[in-house]
Amino acid sequence: MGMETMAKKDREKKKQKKKQDKMDKKANRKDSNDKGKSLEDMMVYLDENGNLSPTPPDPRRMKAIDADSIQIGIPRKEDMPAEETLRTGKVRFFDKTKGYGFIDDAANRDSIFVHQNGLTEEIREGDKVSFETEKTAKGLNAVKVKRIV
Repeated sequence: MGMETMAKKDREKKKQKKKQDKMDKKANRKDSNDKGKSLEDMMVYLDENGNLSPTPPDPRRMKAIDADSIQIGIPRKEDMPAEETLRTGKVRFFDKTKGYGFIDDAANRDSIFVHQNGLTEEIREGDKVSFETEKTAKGLNAVKVKRIV
């Protein structure tokens, strides 16, 4: 009989391992097979927290849920509360040469970007202003900016 090469031995080992893995998987499937088990053995329940449990939930711990209070989908625009559109704030920074600045919102102290295209009149640092916001890809922008006295 001729000498076996290392590559041939490795291939043979891999082949044996693959065969063994296949047999192990087959045995595992047979063990976890539900055939022949009673319905009760196969049942799984949800407890009051929504977790799977092998025992039925205790009816005393159940909470009544009003089916009408469950909202499915996104509310229609007219059902949503109207957003406060007009805001007020103080111009923290404005660079006339570059044409942009920032307004500190009086209500929540957010810093909101303002571009000269969003102005209805000229503004300076320290001015109190009223404005509306619009969402952009980079965040909120102040628009319709007016000085208030």
